[in-house]
Amino acid sequence: MKRLFAAFAASALCLAFGGVAQAQQYKWVDQNGRVQYGDVPPPGVKAQRLKPPAGGAAPAPAAKKGDKPLSPEAAYRKRQEDAQKEREKGAQAEQEAAAKRENCTRAQESLRTLESGQRIARTDAKGERYYLEDAQIAQETSRARQLVKESCS
Repeated sequence: MKRLFAAFAASALCLAFGGVAQAQQYKWVDQNGRVQYGDVPPPGVKAQRLKPPAGGAAPAPAAKKGDKPLSPEAAYRKRQEDAQKEREKGAQAEQEAAAKRENCTRAQESLRTLESGQRIARTDAKGERYYLEDAQIAQETSRARQLVKESCS
């Protein structure tokens, strides 16, 4: 009998306080010019209805069936591993961004050299120097512009 009464009392308390948690909030200015907040505004004042607070914290991800909950130590290790993976991803992204900046700089430098009007020399497989003709320079300039477009965007 005591258990039944205790369960009924606990249910009644949950229902009573659950309604208070969902109560609408109002904001108004009193006769002294101070802003007041409450769930019931006094009569005769212009009250502004406030948005209810957010629905609380996001629920924890659902565990798969058969998974045991992690111990605090295992959860800590998992968080540490996840943080390490995030740091590695960030470092890799930074390296890729640096490589892209470097490629962009090189492509721009090459394009400036080709557009400078100077004679452009190359070395063949035998180690002999030869100079590019106008058609070859135009072709190289076109490639350099394409590289700048790809690398610097």
